[in-house]
Amino acid sequence: MFKISARTVLELGSELISSDTIAFYELIKNAFDARSKNGVEIRFKVVLRRNSYLRMRSKASSIASSDAYQNVSRNEQAETTASLLDLTILQLDPAADPELVKAFRDCLGTPKSVDEFLGKLDAAYRSLNTIEIADTGSGMSLEELKKNYLVIGTPSRKREVDQAIEAKSVKSPYLGEKGIGRLSAMRLGEHLKLETAKQTDTAMNRLEIDWREFANLDAMIEDVPVKAFTDGMKPSTAWSGTVLTISDLTEDWTENRLKLYAEFDFARITDPFVDQKSKPRIALLWNGSRVNIPWMDKHLLEHAHAGFKGTYRILNGEPVLRVTLEAFDLGFPHPHEIDVTNLTLPDIEGAVIGTSEAVPLSALTSVGDFDFQVYWYNRQRLARIDSIGDQRAVRELQKKWSGILLFRDGFRVFPYGDDDDDWLGLDRRAMGRSGYTLNKMQFVGHINITRTNNPQLLDQTNREGLRTTPEQQVFITLLQHVIQVLFWDFMKDVDRRHKHLPLDLGDVKAEVSKLESRAKVALSRVRKILPKGHEDVVDELQEAFAEFQDLAARAQQRIDEVEADGRQMVQMAGVGLMVEVVAHELARASESALEAIEALRGKEMPPEIRSKLDTLRIEMKSVSKRLSVLDQLSVSGRQRSEVFDLGELIEELKIGHAAQFRRHSINLNFKPPSSPVRIRVVKGMLIQILENLISNSIYWMEMRASRETRYVPIISIKIDTDPMVIYFSDNGRGIAIENQEKVFRPFWSMKEKSKRRGLGLYIARENASYLGGKLTLSSRADADTKRLHEFVLELPEGVTVK
Repeated sequence: MFKISARTVLELGSELISSDTIAFYELIKNAFDARSKNGVEIRFKVVLRRNSYLRMRSKASSIASSDAYQNVSRNEQAETTASLLDLTILQLDPAADPELVKAFRDCLGTPKSVDEFLGKLDAAYRSLNTIEIADTGSGMSLEELKKNYLVIGTPSRKREVDQAIEAKSVKSPYLGEKGIGRLSAMRLGEHLKLETAKQTDTAMNRLEIDWREFANLDAMIEDVPVKAFTDGMKPSTAWSGTVLTISDLTEDWTENRLKLYAEFDFARITDPFVDQKSKPRIALLWNGSRVNIPWMDKHLLEHAHAGFKGTYRILNGEPVLRVTLEAFDLGFPHPHEIDVTNLTLPDIEGAVIGTSEAVPLSALTSVGDFDFQVYWYNRQRLARIDSIGDQRAVRELQKKWSGILLFRDGFRVFPYGDDDDDWLGLDRRAMGRSGYTLNKMQFVGHINITRTNNPQLLDQTNREGLRTTPEQQVFITLLQHVIQVLFWDFMKDVDRRHKHLPLDLGDVKAEVSKLESRAKVALSRVRKILPKGHEDVVDELQEAFAEFQDLAARAQQRIDEVEADGRQMVQMAGVGLMVEVVAHELARASESALEAIEALRGKEMPPEIRSKLDTLRIEMKSVSKRLSVLDQLSVSGRQRSEVFDLGELIEELKIGHAAQFRRHSINLNFKPPSSPVRIRVVKGMLIQILENLISNSIYWMEMRASRETRYVPIISIKIDTDPMVIYFSDNGRGIAIENQEKVFRPFWSMKEKSKRRGLGLYIARENASYLGGKLTLSSRADADTKRLHEFVLELPEGVTVK
């Protein structure tokens, strides 16, 4: 059987209660778990601040140990002691309760020596500087003090919480359940006095603990006497509640320090976004005076530049994520933009789990329901708000509330949302992006979970975040997807549609041409009516006109160059994606080749070797085909329009992907036309479109295949020649109807983070447009999945070559 040393209690307290904020948080939760009728009051009664006490103690100790003090008379020693006493009294807080100040002075008395002064100073500081945490909850009986409070890790609340989770109750009966919150008092001071009573009790039940006694290295826990007893009358016969009095304080508490804690830490212990009247009451008092805990000014939220809110629900056993994205004022003219996105199981599975299957599918449901609402600010554009103040005041207020906070049953989950905490990786992501950077300081928001709805989202015992579980990974990944993918893409889309509207260069060219004609006619008429001898005026006008024509020509040339550069950037991005894919295939084929060669070592030639060489040959042939495709995709190759057989091209792509299709058990259904379909287009661009569609299909079919044992992946390609249309479909997960157009946005993707590029379909559509055609996603939904599965590539009229 294990034996526990007394100092283990101290080790537990120091490890599990990592800060004063956490200590108060645990004690406040205990008060509300006791169903306190009037909330909780935290009363600081500080006559002599700790730093002053330590300074006086150090000074007195130095004097007591000095030869100068030891070698003088008792009268001189008394005078020195009196000086120390006077200096100490001067440092007592005049704002403290007069009776408490008097008690402190009485405790100091009139010591005759410095050693006596030190003893009285220690006694006064340790007993009369206190923090009281008081509630009017149910209180504890003497029996409950013994069986529950004095049992570290008591299971009493844990059982009731587990029963509530099992019964799927709306609310947990308790905020805390670990039975270690009582160690929080140890963090704040070396001595604890607990006074409590139930309404049915006739007297107070008391308990006193001196935590210093647990520091004895040789003592076992049972060697430290801690006894509960009954003593004294209740404040009134109907009174119930608990008062913790913590003394021998271990921190230097001042009124200014408490105000700082109130401004930030205490203001965030409960959800600041809820209505002030419905918030749990927490009162702070410094020597009898109320210290204000600020509430969030809702006018700040009303002046957000953008934001989003959403819900994650488990409906009929499957997850649904609903997000409403809004843009109010992004710094350029645009209407109030709203976009509602609904993600169902296939989308969520793709974004969170993907093909890597880092977390189990069940975690998408066991994570439970949660809600969120977040506001975004462009801090540079924050301006005066009448109800708050000038620009500086508004910026300071936004900074004060910045961060995305997590609350469970209305109480904070630490440390999420703190200044030095980047739990959603927003700052790391922002460093690698241009444009809207979305760093954590720009956000003000909250996320709400509950103990009964989210039983697997558990705090670490030391309150330093959630425990690492599959559900925690799903929870964080979902939120990151909402912010870093959906919200960021929404902002960029508004920017693209309203901030950088393309010029109608055709109209500009026509207008310039008209102006040139008018100028020529005007110059000709001026030359005719101008008196002789003044031709130099016309010559100057003619030169100015020539300069304008040259400038217009150079401007048009630059516009053409920029457009060409833009197209080339898109083409280079497309080639980059293909290089990545082909490099992956080449690496895989090389590994297969090595395996094949390794398998030949020490083997005889006949059939087995031939089999291995056949495998190697097929792999290499596949890579060779893919590399030849890549050559077609080179930027120079992509610019050439050429005549080729479309059916033959698709067959070549099929051969190029043969090894990959075989590896993933994919069937490509394509029935070549009975006669050649000769077309004239830029072959490389058409290849890029089809390659991107194939790559996209493989990912989603692979994901479905890993979940469904009887599933057979199929890609279907069909050609219609009148008009010239290519139909491309697969039987993978499909695309939600509401995302019919979103899939073509740059960087929009539902793939898992490690494989998310979001450029393939964007580049495919750009290429189709360059060819004079159009790439769309058919609105015809599949009867089984109720999602979209077919892409339609319409080529322009006149591409067919007889």
